[in-house]
Amino acid sequence: MEILWGLMALLMIGMVVWPIVARRRAGIQQVHAGHPDAADPANYGFVRQELLDVRMPGPDQDLLDVLDVVQRTQDYRAAQQLLAGTEADGEVRWQRVQAFAGAASLELAQRPGGVSDSPGGQWLRVWRTEAPKDAGGAAVHAEFLVQQAWRTATPGTDEFRIIMEEARSACGDAALLAPGDPIPYIIELSVARGLGYSREEFEQLWLRILDRAPAHMGAHLAALHYWCEKWHGSREQAYAFAEAAAARAPQGSLLAAMPLFAVFEHLPEVIVVQGFYESEVVTKAMHGALYAVHSARPDDPMLAHVRHLLIFFLVRAERWAEAMNQLVHVDGHVGALPWTLASEPASDYAIYRALAVAGYEANGGSPATLLH
Repeated sequence: MEILWGLMALLMIGMVVWPIVARRRAGIQQVHAGHPDAADPANYGFVRQELLDVRMPGPDQDLLDVLDVVQRTQDYRAAQQLLAGTEADGEVRWQRVQAFAGAASLELAQRPGGVSDSPGGQWLRVWRTEAPKDAGGAAVHAEFLVQQAWRTATPGTDEFRIIMEEARSACGDAALLAPGDPIPYIIELSVARGLGYSREEFEQLWLRILDRAPAHMGAHLAALHYWCEKWHGSREQAYAFAEAAAARAPQGSLLAAMPLFAVFEHLPEVIVVQGFYESEVVTKAMHGALYAVHSARPDDPMLAHVRHLLIFFLVRAERWAEAMNQLVHVDGHVGALPWTLASEPASDYAIYRALAVAGYEANGGSPATLLH
């Protein structure tokens, strides 16, 4: 398994040596690549690394088809129609707004424009000009400004604040066009974090969201950042927010997985405690997320987000079979935490996948025993 050990070496750069290496509990043995016992993710039908889709956490073929049309023709109308037909207070609309805004932002980064050519993302500017009263276009524009602020400016600088203030105004415009829509307020959560809203301002914003979509998982994940230690809260406040969300989660809601996201947001840069990923705090959060996954609707659009984060923690905890059970549901798409934080999301995901396969097979697992 020389390939596996090479992948493990890459993963260990900048990290403490994993318990996976330190404690060979499962008996993973190093063999050469051609050895009959060498673990191969392809045996499980997993997608090759170079073909992994880094744009989304899971499939949304309608979105992909529309993105292709919009970017190929630079005509916004297909995006306008898709958002108009998407449930206003659902998770899918939020993900699609993010995707359209992200596409326009990336286009602009790739083609800033000049004397002889127009800038990328021109279709979004045309959308706002030709349909100024369209709620979908207004929401995408507000999210576009937020992403531009984080992508092109440094928090705390005048440039960052100017873009964020513009985004705040755009959120207000979008909210006026669709009074019952939580999306403009969810977008503003990122503005609140960037501009450092006071606790009172943030709570007022959060109440507007709860009035419109109390169980919106995407909104809770966005709000969690504000309460994190690295922004305007603390570990204790972030945990309290996540645990309160989990406690009031309705049956079948993925909000029960919120504590695992809080744990992830506060992982130490270097793990010095042996067995950290088997600790009570981490184990309890993982069990909550596993419960949420098992009780959620199979078509819940946030399900892939939770599965991806579970893969990260389950591999770290050497719970190989459970990690494999999550992999079979999400493989092919890697546009989710924790992979999106890496410079090469597909590579990071592929490393964890290879470790899961190796650990699974070292404990007697095989493609024939893996439940789909």
